[in-house]
Amino acid sequence: MSDAMASQQAHRGIAMLRRIDPAVAASFGCILLLLLVGSLYSRSFLSPDYLLQQLKVASFLGVIATGMMLVILLGQIDLSVPWVVTTGAMMACAVASHGTAGVILAIPCGILCGAAIGFLNGIGVAYLRIPSMIITLATNAVAQGLMVAYTGGFSPQDSASKAMRYLATGNVVPGLPNAVLVWAIIGAAAIWLLSRTTFGRAIYAIGNRERAAYLSGIDTRRVTMLAFALSGALSAFGGVLLAGYASKAAQSMGDAYLLPSIAAVVLGGTHILGGRGSYLGTVAGVVLITLLQSILSVMQISEAGRQLIYGAVIILMLLIYGRQKV
Repeated sequence: MSDAMASQQAHRGIAMLRRIDPAVAASFGCILLLLLVGSLYSRSFLSPDYLLQQLKVASFLGVIATGMMLVILLGQIDLSVPWVVTTGAMMACAVASHGTAGVILAIPCGILCGAAIGFLNGIGVAYLRIPSMIITLATNAVAQGLMVAYTGGFSPQDSASKAMRYLATGNVVPGLPNAVLVWAIIGAAAIWLLSRTTFGRAIYAIGNRERAAYLSGIDTRRVTMLAFALSGALSAFGGVLLAGYASKAAQSMGDAYLLPSIAAVVLGGTHILGGRGSYLGTVAGVVLITLLQSILSVMQISEAGRQLIYGAVIILMLLIYGRQKV
């Protein structure tokens, strides 16, 4: 009887291993390797304070990558992230400067601005059938033009509200940064959305084959539009958090988040052509990229060397796991 139970448990263990996405496993393996390499260069690399700080930095990218994942699961792409992030940050800071009512409405207004841009992207892709790469590049350029016109091309003078700063740098739970808590809440909501709702299942179905999803009764256009709106809202919310972290918005503050947000999603095992992926993989991709950036800084590698290594690692991982068939 004991031999039979042992054999059954062994079979279960083998089945569980087979269900693990190789890309997710590789990402976590790379995270452990980076932690080991980093500890060789700096003793403080593995200290709880330093790791918590890295997790805090990763949370900003994690919020933005959550929206990007929704779009990539559809088999689309959102290239408007840079100036949606900036727009959300600038508009939140601008509204916050208008008295008590402005302070209360600052964060919602910033998020709504991003959702509006995402909504336009979704209409262009879903209803006008414009390729997502084209329409999102166009809206990114429009958002850039509007923000440059608003600021006159100079650095914005408006500051982040106390609520924005507390949300990004405070601690509701002792020892746990609010930014990490916010990312955890958004991540939990994303997992529930993708695995427990009709909307989430529709996203996977559209990513696998849009025509088949449409013939099965899914309103593919509405789902696509909502996914882009959520992506815009989360990008803008990431900008709000960044503005709170830096105490103000800045021109082009979102430029550094386009490639990492795409790479984090794909490195975590989400298929670049849509239809497959897990949020756990996106978390691993976000942490991996954040640690990679950190360790290159700790090793005091020149900026040219950092860009070379950073780009080479991303290209290698994409070549290995980003081109697999669904």
